[in-house]
Amino acid sequence: MRPMNGTDTGALPPAFVSRLHRLLGGDGAGRVLAALAAPRRTAFRVNPLCCTDPGAALAELAAAGVEPVPLEWLPGVFHVAPDQRGALTRSGPVTRGELYIQNPASMLPPLALAPGSGDEVLDLAAAPGSKTLQLAAMVAAPSQVAAVEAVRGRFFRLRANLARHGAGAVRTYLKDGGRVWRRVGERFDAVLLDAPCSAEGQFHLSVPASFAYWSERKVREMAHKQRRLLASAVHCARPGGVIVYATCTLAPEENEAVVDAVLRRFPGVLEVEPVPLEVPGGLPGRTAWEDAVYDPRLARALRILPDGLMEGFFICRLRKTASTAGDSRGRRSSENW
Repeated sequence: MRPMNGTDTGALPPAFVSRLHRLLGGDGAGRVLAALAAPRRTAFRVNPLCCTDPGAALAELAAAGVEPVPLEWLPGVFHVAPDQRGALTRSGPVTRGELYIQNPASMLPPLALAPGSGDEVLDLAAAPGSKTLQLAAMVAAPSQVAAVEAVRGRFFRLRANLARHGAGAVRTYLKDGGRVWRRVGERFDAVLLDAPCSAEGQFHLSVPASFAYWSERKVREMAHKQRRLLASAVHCARPGGVIVYATCTLAPEENEAVVDAVLRRFPGVLEVEPVPLEVPGGLPGRTAWEDAVYDPRLARALRILPDGLMEGFFICRLRKTASTAGDSRGRRSSENW
């Protein structure tokens, strides 16, 4: 299949390309498909948990021949040309944890959550820990952050990543995020759920493995898991607390439809707030897709499209306005979970 802009999409699943055209129209789909074929720049951010002198770290990069460009709308974030990724990865500031390689779109969910310095924060699907590190730097002490991961191998990778980058005090739990609410109750001021997803926003033609297992069935299966995790996130937040739901996929079934289902499950409990970020090229959330109609408040969500630097992402910020304790049958409070 070859869209109007001439980008060869033959390796991509035809059903995905067709859905992209229905979602974004011909011009929007063409721009995304071109981005999925073009060499991608690599971004990084300064890690304040380890880096006391960002200027020195950047000077060391320059001495190694790496030429970072500031991302004007996101302070402390830089990007480099595709051919400099290897030198960046091997550089001293990165190996010492002072600089952290991360896509800019992936940096946005913690910024949308915006926890205060004294808040107790939960990262409900935390591995590999990129966003957990951001949250740990945003509160008064990393110990105020709890990070949950259900998959054993990913859990130990998470712990190692946190320790290496100055957040070893984060409380980590090898638990099923969909059941955590039964243990902790309405405890957290801020909850981040960057949910497992079909990862459409990370597809790239140079990495066939990134889309090799995609299917419309997988989209439906992920949406089922996401609804369960988001309901748990709602239960874990205190009344007045904030929940941010995010994915790195473009599929409305995994994005707006998931939030819509949870809004229906908890009527009168959640408010959809505008995402407090100015993102160039960001789109509002959808209020309809195919034959489905969603809560009109979902227009306040944010969809980010791949553009050669940014990966695709979806972000929705929710405010819990009333207790869900009446739905918490079987809950057992425990500091040790």
